[in-house]
Amino acid sequence: MKVDLLLPTSLSEIPLSRYQDFIAMKEKSNDEEFIAQKMIQIFCGIKLNEVAKIQMKDLNELIAHFTKVFNERPQLIRQFKIKNIEFGFIPKLDDITLGEYVDLENHLQNWKTYHKAMAVMFRPIKNTNKDKYEIVDYEPNEDMQELMRFAPLDVAISASVFFWTLGSELLNSTISYLQRETKKMTASTNTAKDINSPNIGDGIAASMRSLQEILPSLTKLQQQDLLNVSPISPLKNKKTKLKQENLNKI
Repeated sequence: MKVDLLLPTSLSEIPLSRYQDFIAMKEKSNDEEFIAQKMIQIFCGIKLNEVAKIQMKDLNELIAHFTKVFNERPQLIRQFKIKNIEFGFIPKLDDITLGEYVDLENHLQNWKTYHKAMAVMFRPIKNTNKDKYEIVDYEPNEDMQELMRFAPLDVAISASVFFWTLGSELLNSTISYLQRETKKMTASTNTAKDINSPNIGDGIAASMRSLQEILPSLTKLQQQDLLNVSPISPLKNKKTKLKQENLNKI
């Protein structure tokens, strides 16, 4: 039976909310077949029982298609529109306020709250001058946060990769600086033979070890498989079936 579906051809055609729904579903299930079926349901906008009517070869082609789409790693997209509102990325990160920083730090940790982070990073543009623009001041706003669930996924992922790459670069720079300072202090202590300062570099060394432990987690998002869905093995009757326990999850 033929199933009509809308097939996104790029991340720009997928709203952030659908990816959040997909991540939330994956956290609740370890059934790879069910995850694959739900992926088609969520990203193609069809009912779960309609997924069961798709031929096996077509289903695996859809999985391969979405795997390719989610391999995109777009460069930072600074401007985009939702309906008639044009949003712009924070023009100068050096001018970020404490409130913006705290909210970003809290909401960037999890895709569940990523729409809230988006409302910090992107705000309505109030003035434009050639290739420059100004955005409205930041005020936590639930309506604006909910609106960001409709942001294109390529915008969300590009901002995510940008921030995590930036964090990684900053940590690498800090680690290199601390390493140089530790060597200088050690050399200075050895030269002066200061017996009263046996632990002079301990604080820096501890900070360096801490940063080195944090670095892998900060770069994880940039390298991770954003989809991670495997093809479904052919069934004996060559048709895709939904297990009864999965139907109960609808």
